[in-house]
Amino acid sequence: MCQLLGMNCNVPTDVMFSFAGFAERGGRTDHHGDGWGIAFFEDRGLRHFVDHQSASASPIAELIRRYPIKSRNVIAHIRKATQGAVTLENCHPFVRELWGRYWVFAHNGDLKDYAPRLHGSFHPVGHTDSERAFCWLLQELAKSHADVPSIPELTLTLRELVPQIARHGTFNFLLSNGEALWAHASTQLYYVVRQHPFGSATLRDEDLSVNFAEHAAPGDRVAVVVTAPLTTDEQWTPLAPGELRVFVGGAPQRA
Repeated sequence: MCQLLGMNCNVPTDVMFSFAGFAERGGRTDHHGDGWGIAFFEDRGLRHFVDHQSASASPIAELIRRYPIKSRNVIAHIRKATQGAVTLENCHPFVRELWGRYWVFAHNGDLKDYAPRLHGSFHPVGHTDSERAFCWLLQELAKSHADVPSIPELTLTLRELVPQIARHGTFNFLLSNGEALWAHASTQLYYVVRQHPFGSATLRDEDLSVNFAEHAAPGDRVAVVVTAPLTTDEQWTPLAPGELRVFVGGAPQRA
């Protein structure tokens, strides 16, 4: 199946180090070679890149490795196709507008016999179970709240909605509106919080190390969420099966 990478920070931060190792799994150190994508929030704006080529070989991925785009919320995805052909419209992350903000979603898993009734403004462009799930989530959020709710209110509503999808199969996902990052684990997701005192880290998938103390200010805080730990020398915390966790300002919020 696919793999996910998310980053949530209290100050704009580049994802170059984490993405360098993550992209290697897109066809080089792992078999997720059916496309990839990444989305960066910048205030209310969004930079969104997708490619049906593997992340390890894509010229667009090489651009991302070298161009330090800074963001408070980032979602990336490398694809191993289970539903839908290897085409651009089936590449994650998917983007939609709700309440005057962009929403970004990426999914790892396989939803069996999942055909929700979509009767609102959200319809899939491609042919994946993932995009159908995203459209249904936004449709139901819009029905549940007349205007923009708070992060805690959104989290409560998502906790009611997510099990209705998860009963169809594996539903690991990342979701962001540029203010928070929601992560749900059906099988496996891990996170690490990097904050003062910063240390060094070494990637599992590439011969690359970094000393974060040389690049971060004392008040900086970064949470990274990923399908499988990216580094060999950091303490990654697993999400429990069925857990929905929200990250704000680079920190996991209390359930």
